[in-house]
Amino acid sequence: MAAQKKLKMGMVGGGPGAFIGAIHRSAALMDGLIEITAGSFSSNPEKTRQAGEELMLDPSRVYSSYDEMIQKELALPESERIDIISIVTPNNVHFDPCKKALEAGFHVVLDKPMTLTYDEAKELYKIIKKSDKLFCLTHTYTGYPMIKQMKQMIAEGVIGEVRKVYVEYPQGWLHKLLEYENKQAEWRTDPARNGKAGCFGDIGTHAFNLAEYVSGIKVAKICADLDIKVAGRPIDDDGAVLMRFENNASGILTASQIDAGCENNLKIRVYGEKGGLEWMQEDNNTLRLRWSDRPDEIYRAGNGYLGSMANENTRTPAGHPEGYIEAFANIYRNFARSIYALRKGEEPKAEWLDFPGAEDGIRGMAFIENVLASSASDQKWTPFTVEY
Repeated sequence: MAAQKKLKMGMVGGGPGAFIGAIHRSAALMDGLIEITAGSFSSNPEKTRQAGEELMLDPSRVYSSYDEMIQKELALPESERIDIISIVTPNNVHFDPCKKALEAGFHVVLDKPMTLTYDEAKELYKIIKKSDKLFCLTHTYTGYPMIKQMKQMIAEGVIGEVRKVYVEYPQGWLHKLLEYENKQAEWRTDPARNGKAGCFGDIGTHAFNLAEYVSGIKVAKICADLDIKVAGRPIDDDGAVLMRFENNASGILTASQIDAGCENNLKIRVYGEKGGLEWMQEDNNTLRLRWSDRPDEIYRAGNGYLGSMANENTRTPAGHPEGYIEAFANIYRNFARSIYALRKGEEPKAEWLDFPGAEDGIRGMAFIENVLASSASDQKWTPFTVEY
């Protein structure tokens, strides 16, 4: 890797005051494989200019729109133009720049969820599948080392066949009406920019993705109950879903943004025929293995006894905690390593290709569609359907 040039990245969105744009940049730059070279950071030209100055970019590569960035970067020699376009805009500005970037021949990193609507997701899925470029969707939590350890242990049969999955994502930041005073709340509760699901589009999709990723089994049917707890809010802020997986395992998914006092303590527990595995984000470097006939086992990040997936995604020795940004950075690093391998005509290692992609994206949008339909239905169970 050291002999290769850094991959050049242009960013769409992520201007001044944007939380997720700064996270993406920190993650992308962490391992020295990627550099920010260009960007169109806001629909406001002054904010775009300001972001370019703060990032010390060449002013000629700070663009007034993503269309201009794509057009002018393509006009540059291949050795100078960007390789990757990272899209960190509100959900209503996901589809168009992603479509245009892929069709222009750029690799794409897209913040989740995939698109504003399910119809857009189906169209974008086809575009991704036709493209010879890599596509990454940033479901951050799959990047944690101990989540990868959990997935690998389940795949290797450590706890036997999966019988039960619990996943919960409690937040409390929207326990009151913040829409008129908080920029993040304002767009995330607006159906025109966020989509027709609120809490379940924002964090419910993360919980769903994690349940399928860790268990290695897809959801086959659901029974959902979504609600609006804060008066005046147009889309859901709380809910629960019963799930039945393809192997007949059962699951419960809860997500809420009105649990006053809760921060971001995402948790997942998976139980099989022989034992269970438990992980939570507030202690993300720990994985607990439970047995019915002997004491619990505690696995800790950074130790040599872990599997290849966890070790490939750990940077520091045991006892030196890694967190959210490092998990995010693992996604970018694996994405970059895969691009480097393909450029050399080599097949990327399986551990490098383990980042969320088009399948995760369309299933996430199908999850939104299905839980909304189920919640509005009088039926106890409804099939989980996905159209490609």
